[in-house]
Amino acid sequence: MFKALIACRAGVGSSLMLKIKAEQVIKEENFPIEVEHASLDAVSGFTGDLLITLTDVKEELESIGVTKPVIGIASITNKEEIKNKLSSFIEAHSK
Repeated sequence: MFKALIACRAGVGSSLMLKIKAEQVIKEENFPIEVEHASLDAVSGFTGDLLITLTDVKEELESIGVTKPVIGIASITNKEEIKNKLSSFIEAHSK
């Protein structure tokens, strides 16, 4: 089971919406991922496997040297994009 943190700058609007869509995809596809959501302040203390955020925030996190895998979602409501990116992560990180 993978543990993912869904984060945005404030941890309120976009990350909550993205969490809802990601949970729908995870349930529909039976992906082995559990999610929580927070603001970017929680990233440094997150001990899970994966960060999920918006594409602009992904670039920001990578520029400051975050070492965990980061998935950037361009459209919060695009479940196909979320599914494809989560599926790719699972394939790449399953042993």
